[in-house]
Amino acid sequence: MESASPSSSSYYYLSSFYQSAKPLLAVSIAFLIAFRAHRKKSLSASGAFAGFFVMALHIFVGSRFGVMLLAFFFTSSKLTKKGQDKKRKLDPEFKEGGQRNWVQVLANSGIASVLVVAIWALAEGQDKCLDSKDSVLITSLIGGVIGHYSCCNGDTWSSELGILSDEQPRLITTFKPVKKGTNGGVTKAGLLAAAAAGSVIGISFVLLGFMTTTCGSDIALKQLLVIPIATLAGLVGSVIDSLLGATLQFTGFCSVRNKIVGKPGPTVKRISGVNILDNNAVNLVSILLTTILTSIACLYIF
Repeated sequence: MESASPSSSSYYYLSSFYQSAKPLLAVSIAFLIAFRAHRKKSLSASGAFAGFFVMALHIFVGSRFGVMLLAFFFTSSKLTKKGQDKKRKLDPEFKEGGQRNWVQVLANSGIASVLVVAIWALAEGQDKCLDSKDSVLITSLIGGVIGHYSCCNGDTWSSELGILSDEQPRLITTFKPVKKGTNGGVTKAGLLAAAAAGSVIGISFVLLGFMTTTCGSDIALKQLLVIPIATLAGLVGSVIDSLLGATLQFTGFCSVRNKIVGKPGPTVKRISGVNILDNNAVNLVSILLTTILTSIACLYIF
């Protein structure tokens, strides 16, 4: 009988230790980030509470899912705080510090949380590569999570940088010039930002995946296709969000407050959309649609 080599034994023990420490590690990281985010006013108290559970879940299920969530959270939070004086005047949904509550946290992570739990159950806690030949269902679910956070990041980058651009936004349904802050208004800068935001999610997934997953060399190399897929998902998600915002979300101009508002009123002149969906609902629907589209794309590509 051959004895195990020292290197293989060390790997086994390190792997076993990591698996046993994983819950504590996930909880500790999530707590520190949620606490810091609340102190920095990126999250409200309810947002920090919800964010803690969401982050802990993602990190526990798989490091790639955790890093995508964190890439979205940190980059978006940073951009949300950029140019706040200008955004305060233009954005009807503006909140001081960009503070997100539990509703916004779940709107931007609820679907992905359901998907990662399903992946964890099906993969029995293992980090799986995107490979339809190995598992069609797991591949589609992982693709959905990638699309989910590409859309979230793309929409946020597009909104936060687009409103600061010197370009005149145009309504995506008519291409007519509209005031900054109008739901459904797009700029070239905003669309480019959405694509760049998606690529960040794809790069995060791929880089960490090379270190945490084990698959054949041909399958491993194919994972690089996640980057252009995520880039496109960021752009498509932003476009879907803009289309919903221009049609199913009300935008008007208040003559008293002299600014764009998101609700009708006696002093408000309608610019676009009907009052069916609010901002959180628009985000949720666009995320869901992008998640489904990316999931299908990954099935065909991988």
